[in-house]
Amino acid sequence: MTTAQLPAAGFDALGTTIRVVVTEGPALSLATEVVRARVAALDLAASRFRPDSELMGLGEAGGEPVTVSATLFAAVEEALGAAERTGGLLDPTVGEALVRCGYDRDFGLVAPDGPPLRARYRRVPGWRAVRLDPGARTVAVPRGVRLDLGATAKAGCADRSAAEAAALTGAGVLVNLGGDLAVAGPPPEGGWPVRVADRVDAPPGAPSVTVAIVEGGLATSGTASRRWTRGGQSLHHVIDPVTGGPATPCWRTVTVAAPSCLEANVSSTAAVVLGPAAPRWLAARGHHARLVGEDGTVRVVGGWPAALGVGTPTPGAVAS
Repeated sequence: MTTAQLPAAGFDALGTTIRVVVTEGPALSLATEVVRARVAALDLAASRFRPDSELMGLGEAGGEPVTVSATLFAAVEEALGAAERTGGLLDPTVGEALVRCGYDRDFGLVAPDGPPLRARYRRVPGWRAVRLDPGARTVAVPRGVRLDLGATAKAGCADRSAAEAAALTGAGVLVNLGGDLAVAGPPPEGGWPVRVADRVDAPPGAPSVTVAIVEGGLATSGTASRRWTRGGQSLHHVIDPVTGGPATPCWRTVTVAAPSCLEANVSSTAAVVLGPAAPRWLAARGHHARLVGEDGTVRVVGGWPAALGVGTPTPGAVAS
């Protein structure tokens, strides 16, 4: 069985395609409503491109604590937690760095080519400068610092959406927020078949591998899809916090299976920043991963199937 044979719905939001799949047809409407509501709340809370978002308001507060919604507080808290767990490989204070690179609007509106950049890269301010007060539910961002929660917010939303939809419907639910994928509830027989490719919109004939997810989450990060050029220089959206510029190209894509979509996305994005050291780093953390180099060479880590239909099944991914 493929996910195409299961009840599914899709819509566009957050600058990407959202897909909801369930094991039982009657659960689809409610599950989709849950996902729509959580995605809409995240967009209003954490969008870097909406002038009315709460995130934009943080940057205008001059460093003063701002009381925020539970949605934004959770997203910022998860981003800071990811920064701490990765030793700063992921850092939510990369917002200004992305703007300097030309990623200053929804990606669909970013010009694919343009003149050379005039701004110089510099180290990002650092996640420790952001202050949270859980009791008051406030966030304080230093003056001049812009947050970007792209490495964690969608993944956390996928986890919460899938869990809530499964709890309300009793069905198995798969939520895919533009490649950040979470499952909850009873899976279909054999697991949830998922096609892994360089791009979420890859055509049927593009190189890919199919795995089956039985629990947790799966995420793919990389430099293959969100690329643009300025003055002939190829740029992408994964920022190295140390340099403040796009991470040095090494892995075209990194896909990780983990106990949650959030953890999968944190690890896959950190691996892109790490470059050649990524396989060892992922293995040390017990992850199952597939890394595709800029030249198309594939490396696998942990229990990830070495080839389609070959490999040892793992709790997160099995050969399909």
